[in-house]
Amino acid sequence: MTGKIYIGVGGWTYEPWRGLFYPEGLTRKRELEYASRHLTSIEINGTYYSTFKPPSWAKWREETPDGFVFSVKASRYCTNRRELAAAAEPIERFIRQGMSELRDRLGPINWQFMASKKFDAEDFGGFLKLLPREVDGLPLRHALELRSPTFKDPRFYDLARKYNIAICFADDDDFPQIDEPTADFTYARLMRTQAEIATGYAAAELDRWAKQAKEWAERGDVFIYFISGAKERAPAAAQALIERVR
Repeated sequence: MTGKIYIGVGGWTYEPWRGLFYPEGLTRKRELEYASRHLTSIEINGTYYSTFKPPSWAKWREETPDGFVFSVKASRYCTNRRELAAAAEPIERFIRQGMSELRDRLGPINWQFMASKKFDAEDFGGFLKLLPREVDGLPLRHALELRSPTFKDPRFYDLARKYNIAICFADDDDFPQIDEPTADFTYARLMRTQAEIATGYAAAELDRWAKQAKEWAERGDVFIYFISGAKERAPAAAQALIERVR
C-alpha cells in the first residue's frame, strides 16, 4: 500500500452512543478525546451548518492524538446555491475561519451537494477553480459528494481529475456510486449500517470493504466514514473495519 487508511464516523456527539460506544459516566467534554483514541478519523459535520472560531479548532487538535486526522464538511452556504461559480466569498470565509489550527490533523474537505444540483460543466468548472490549494501554508485536499446521477459523466471525471479533486464514493441506494481515480486520495461514505447487526455491517461485508480499502490505498490515502443508516452502530462498524485493515 502506498497510502494510509483512515476510518471513522461523522461527528462525535450523538446521544445513543452514550453507554453503547462511550462508557457510562464519561463526561461530554471528553467524548472527542475518547473517540479519537478508538477511531482514526472523524468527519466534522457541524461546519456544514455553522462557523467556529480558531480556539475551537485548536482545542480539537489538542484533544486528539498524533496520527489522528479530521475531515471537514464544507459549509452549505458554499454548495447550496444556484450559481456555484459565484461562491468565492463564502468559500473564502469558510476556509479562513480557523481550520488551519488543526495543523497536521487537517484532512480533506468534503463539499456536499444536494440531489437537486445537477452537473453543469461550466458552472462546476468555475467552482473547482475557486477551491484553494492551501491555507496558511497547509495543503488542502478536496472531495465532492454528489447526489444526482447526472454526475456519472466522463466530462465531470475529467474536470475533477484536472484539479486533483476526489469524487466521494457513496454506499447508498439513493446516490450514484462513482469509483473514479480523479485524485491522489479516496473518500468514501458508507451508509448502510443496520441496527440489528452489532457491527452495523455483516462480517462478510466488512471483509469486502477492508479488501476495497486496501485496493484504494494503492493509489493514495483513504478516508472512510460510516454515516447515516443505523447511526448508533457507526462506531462499532468503524472499529471493526479498522481491525480488518491493520
